[in-house]
Amino acid sequence: MAENLAVTTAEWDEKVLGSDQPVLVDFWAEWCGPCRMIGPSIEALATQYAGKAKVFKVDVDAEGDIASKYGIMSIPALLVFKDGKQVDSHVGAIPRERIAAMIDKQL
Repeated sequence: MAENLAVTTAEWDEKVLGSDQPVLVDFWAEWCGPCRMIGPSIEALATQYAGKAKVFKVDVDAEGDIASKYGIMSIPALLVFKDGKQVDSHVGAIPRERIAAMIDKQL
């Protein structure tokens, strides 16, 4: 995983809730097959949307507090935030185009 995409509990408020751009957050875990399947798409979208939207990944095993706060029960879980509020979500692996559409709706 691209380490620069990882966000921790300590960075959450600043990087996600305080962002002036829409933010896609991928809640995932190393042991999760579907999470690993969409991983390359998440990393590609981070590059594709650079300057327009932010993309982060939260390892639910390492950052359980954030996962609990947002009620993450199944992964991968994709949450989109805008102006500090959750505005969209999807649970389960979906094609890159559908993930991109979640971001596009907030631009």
